[in-house]
Amino acid sequence: MSLNRLIIGCGYLGSRVARAWQEQGLSVAVTTRSEERAQEFAEQGLQPIVCNVLDPSSLQGLPDADVALHAVGLDRQAGDSMRAVYVDGLRNVVNEMEQRIDRIVYISSTSVYGQTDGSVVNEESVCEPTRENGQICLEAEQLVLNAECHGIVLRLAGIYGPDRLLARMKEREQAEPIAGNPEAWLNLIHVEDAVQAVQAASGNELSHRKYLIVDDEPITRRTYYTRLAELLEAPPPVFTADKPDPKGDRGLNKRCQNQWMHEELISSLQYPTIREGLRQAIGK
Repeated sequence: MSLNRLIIGCGYLGSRVARAWQEQGLSVAVTTRSEERAQEFAEQGLQPIVCNVLDPSSLQGLPDADVALHAVGLDRQAGDSMRAVYVDGLRNVVNEMEQRIDRIVYISSTSVYGQTDGSVVNEESVCEPTRENGQICLEAEQLVLNAECHGIVLRLAGIYGPDRLLARMKEREQAEPIAGNPEAWLNLIHVEDAVQAVQAASGNELSHRKYLIVDDEPITRRTYYTRLAELLEAPPPVFTADKPDPKGDRGLNKRCQNQWMHEELISSLQYPTIREGLRQAIGK
């Protein structure tokens, strides 16, 4: 019996997609490597499958489905490399499932772009990532776009939402200095709008397409942290631009355009900018 939906990697985004699909009356199977987590999923009315994308034999128990969402993240505590999880693991899934599903939606990242000059990028822009994470994501995308089933790639900007900003909130409340360039651009998407994008990509007739999933207004790091401090009634942010960002200025200073997303997936966002989304995310 074919399930309506299969989620491979049911974390921050996947769990919310699962709930949205359940509310539509769809049956949903989800994967996990943990027996304990499998029990939690079962209690939520989901069908859990204990498996590991790095173990092809464990994937043979995956059920047929109309749509599969692949949203596997990197568990650094497991000790596996990013390339192993994102490329080898995805290849194992595609090899096992491309004949047994109609559509696969793959969660990629805006890290596939290498632009550092604040330029505008879209789905037709050159992708020449200089960092390993972007190179790995770009390689993984090709596995999905070349699959025999319908493949859709969603290049998500930085996801934010409830329970996702706890570290940032603590830093602002403690007025910790922020390293890196305050004028570098950030590209963000609220998790509920990311869920919308997954649902839309699962239901349309388009195939082998790539979409940038970002909100309507790129902002500078200064604007973002200033707004967060205001909402928390914390001191204004202080930047130490002479010190490199230890996380590498993840956005690489580009401005992502979402025209294709609006034309083909989502006509309007629930949280089009951080002005609407940040307050909801932190409960203010």
